[in-house]
Parts: sequence; C-alpha cells; structure tokens
Amino acid sequence: MKNNVKFLAADIAECALFVVLMVAATYVQIPFPLVPLTFQTVISVLAGLLLGWKKGAASMAVYCFMGLVGLPVFTAGGGIAYVLKPSFGYIIGFIAAAAVGGAIAGGEKASVKRYIRAALAAFIADYVIGIPYCIICAKLLGVENLTKLLITGNLIYMPKDAALSVLAAFLAKSVAPVIRKNKSKLSRS
Repeated sequence: MKNNVKFLAADIAECALFVVLMVAATYVQIPFPLVPLTFQTVISVLAGLLLGWKKGAASMAVYCFMGLVGLPVFTAGGGIAYVLKPSFGYIIGFIAAAAVGGAIAGGEKASVKRYIRAALAAFIADYVIGIPYCIICAKLLGVENLTKLLITGNLIYMPKDAALSVLAAFLAKSVAPVIRKNKSKLSRS
C-alpha cells in the first residue's frame, strides 16, 4: 500500500511537471507573422515519450481543461470561446500527440530509432488534428484566403516542429533511463 501511494504521488508529480512545462512553452514565444512560434508541440511529444501514452495524454488533457475553464494558459488567454479559434485543434492535438508518442515509444528497451519514429508520429498526430480543425473553424468564421492561412498559420511551422520532435526523441532516450532508475529507487525505499 505504501509503495502504491508513492507511485501515485510520483505519477501525479510527473504529469504536473509536464502541465507546467506546457504552460511555460506557451509563454516562451518567438514573434512571427500571424502566429507566434512556441514550443508546445515538442512538449506534448516529450510528455508521451517520457510519461507513456496514458500519463502523457492525461497531462495534456489537464492543460487543455485548464485553458477551457478560463485560466490564461493558451497563447491568447483561455476560456470556452477558445474552441472557436482555428488554432484550438492543435491543443486537442497535443493530447493525441502525447498518446501516440507514448504508445509507439513503448517500454524500457526502446531504441533510438523507435523513439524517433514515435516522436515523428506524435508530431504528425498533432497536425492531423490541427490542420482540419483550422480549416473548419476558418470556414465557419468566414476566412476567405484559406490557402494563405494554411501556409502561414500551419505549414511553415512543420519543419521546426519535426526537427524539434527528433531532438525530443534523443533527449527522451537519454533521460528515460534516469527516470526509470529513480522510480526503481523509490520502490525500494
């Protein structure tokens, strides 16, 4: 029973850490036309790679929920009306990215190649949800030049996010054994 409580507390702390990292990544912005560059996609990828699919997705869902209830954790604030923003699809995509990345990365014996595949699949999962959501919202809001929106608000960020996702794979491969070692110590204490 005592070890279960320790692991539950450690799991909650890990998830909370990634919620905090996601909020920080939201506010670390590099000015760019139309949409600022942030590091949210890579944090969602890392959440999946390091926490696994369940805890990774849970941490991103908590982040999403926080913003929807009005906490200013999204790039332009928060609140339920945020669902009408074309970029909200990416926030939903963060949950899927963490789940996909964690599911593909698998267990302790994952190779660097597997981490890279997992990271790239997670990155793609975010965009597979984000781009269609953006198009649908833009049409509902009467945006006339969808091609320009797709290029300037979506596609130009893909190379940056893909490259950062690959870097996240290398980071996760290096950090995951340390996390496992510390959890092993926790179970023995």
